[in-house]
Amino acid sequence: MKGNFAEKEEPSPYAATAVSVRFINKCSCALTLEWIDHAADAAPRGTIEAGQTSQVHTWQGHLWRISSNEESKPAKLLYAAPTEHCFDTLVIDDDLLRDRNDARKPQNEMEYPHVFIRDGAVWMRSEPGSEERMDNSSSLEEALFDKTRVYMSSDKMHAVVWQYSPEQEHLIHLVESSPADQLEPKLKSIQYLKPGDRLRIDRPRLFNLKERKEVPTDDTFFHNPWSLTNIGWNNESGEYRFLFNERGHQCLRVVGLSLDGEVRVLVEETSDTFIDYSTKLYHHVTSDSRNMIWASERDGWNHLYLYDLVRGSVRNQITSGEWMVRSVDRVDEESRQIWFTACGIMFGQDPYYEQLVRVNFDGSELKVITEGDGTHSWKWSPDNRYLIDTWSRVDNPPETVLRESKTGSKIMVIKEAQLSRLIEKQWNAPERFSVAGRDGKTMIYGIIIRPADFDTKKKYPILECVYAGPHSFFTPKGFSGLSWLRQWADLGYILVRLDGMGTNWRSKAFHDICYKNLQDAGFPDRIKWIKEAAATRPWMDLDRVGLFGGSAGGQSVGAALIYHGDFYKVGAADCGCHDNRMDKIWWNEQWMGWPVDKAYEDASNVVNAHKLQGHLMLLVGDLDHNVDPSSTYQFANALNKAGKMYEMLIIPGGQHGCGGNTEYGRMRQADFFKRHLRNMKID
Repeated sequence: MKGNFAEKEEPSPYAATAVSVRFINKCSCALTLEWIDHAADAAPRGTIEAGQTSQVHTWQGHLWRISSNEESKPAKLLYAAPTEHCFDTLVIDDDLLRDRNDARKPQNEMEYPHVFIRDGAVWMRSEPGSEERMDNSSSLEEALFDKTRVYMSSDKMHAVVWQYSPEQEHLIHLVESSPADQLEPKLKSIQYLKPGDRLRIDRPRLFNLKERKEVPTDDTFFHNPWSLTNIGWNNESGEYRFLFNERGHQCLRVVGLSLDGEVRVLVEETSDTFIDYSTKLYHHVTSDSRNMIWASERDGWNHLYLYDLVRGSVRNQITSGEWMVRSVDRVDEESRQIWFTACGIMFGQDPYYEQLVRVNFDGSELKVITEGDGTHSWKWSPDNRYLIDTWSRVDNPPETVLRESKTGSKIMVIKEAQLSRLIEKQWNAPERFSVAGRDGKTMIYGIIIRPADFDTKKKYPILECVYAGPHSFFTPKGFSGLSWLRQWADLGYILVRLDGMGTNWRSKAFHDICYKNLQDAGFPDRIKWIKEAAATRPWMDLDRVGLFGGSAGGQSVGAALIYHGDFYKVGAADCGCHDNRMDKIWWNEQWMGWPVDKAYEDASNVVNAHKLQGHLMLLVGDLDHNVDPSSTYQFANALNKAGKMYEMLIIPGGQHGCGGNTEYGRMRQADFFKRHLRNMKID
């Protein structure tokens, strides 16, 4: 377990790096899992039955409450997702719940020598009752030492202590107009950094414990960080290593500090656009601390490389080809093999479909373990010898088989797909559709959903559910009821969803379209896709095209009516980040860069509001602590000044996404589209 146990509940920070945590319940009772959100409210995330496992995708440092479901065992613990690793496992048993204070106690607290922080300085206790302040005369002025970031070498001869300058205070103020417990409004203030704000700046300091003094080091290779991440000491205690992510996200390095203060670069990534650290960062140091498995897009696709950390050079590229590594499942150092999730590795299949693949450290014997034309998910047996492989598509129900994990050999079918039964019942299947995008060669993938009472003789307005956030892709790939999309289609629309250029998990060139260009949102690809779909489907009415979306999707709705009002006639924008300078720092600096420049202004719906065409509906909640609601208010203000007509719905007490995840918000949007899209008069 690499994460930390928290002493008290507090808001989860706005973090930049995604991590995964596997919670294993070895208690005698079920456990309740809750995420403590950015306003310190508990958001339910399900139950983990006794003996079961739940894997969650979260963000660095986010807080999770884990509670017993039995009245006789009311214990709970607070777990903070790791800040130094991409993956973590927490085993929860009755003893941990019963005596969680001991679980939080640092194991090496009473080891000697012991390095600690007191009164803003670094101290060392060499034995009980013996304390001495360390000489750290070269430290930064007005900086603080972080008592949680003390890293001792295994031979106890050296220690690295992190010093930091705090981030600036930037509060956003939310007025809760209608609190449940009082008549008067409440003011909520939240720390919320925005692009260009001053960050916390970390600086590792190296100390020689025998000589009781700091060893000077040069910060040239890790100056101006967005973040630093501990990797740790090598096994010989001769070098301390950490990950440096430069602000602007165009340089990423693994840096080593030697005992004499020499600083060297072990691994380096650079990009003219951005390094996608927030979704593709992966590194694994081998147990001998001499090698590292490293993920990189340097050849245009996300692949794995084996680095020699002693020489600071690449040993070999492990994976290659016009497909990408999505994530790493297992590293078996004894057999020198890696199991990972790949996208696009099966020629002729949708490139977003996930497959499990095995490969040797040297890149040999690449083997696709899963099989089937669809996207896969799997569960490992406790000894990792077998896995339960389930695959499906939006138009094909799941099939589940038991496989041998090294060869992929199918041992038995657990559950067969029930497609024939669905066809017999005249199931209204989503239709998969793909066509070349704006460049005439890169395929764009999406789905088409028809109303339940679909009639080929009728002509239906087209409604796109849009989300173009560069952090992922958003078209469903696996089988599900798609109920929230079908609800829209069943109101009398042809519902479409697709992923244009600028979204994630394709090639680096595909992704780079978004750089300093979020207003693009893949619209040239989206419009071409819809037009070509309608060319062979006469029941799709190209004269009546609308769209809706929330958050980044809300921003895209505004951009659609600003830049493509000749095609999109109606749009509903829920909680949109309509000016990226007003939104959270990490998401926007990742894709729009740093320092803040004219590209932010060019992408702003607020600045370009005077270009709006068509019918627009704005929706926002007054308690949105994800996207500052003032972003929507400022867009409305700019529309007012430009003399533009639009509708606006403010939901008191509404949080992020309240326009789409509340019954009233959905009802108002349905009425809006009925008036302006379904009943649109065509000249």
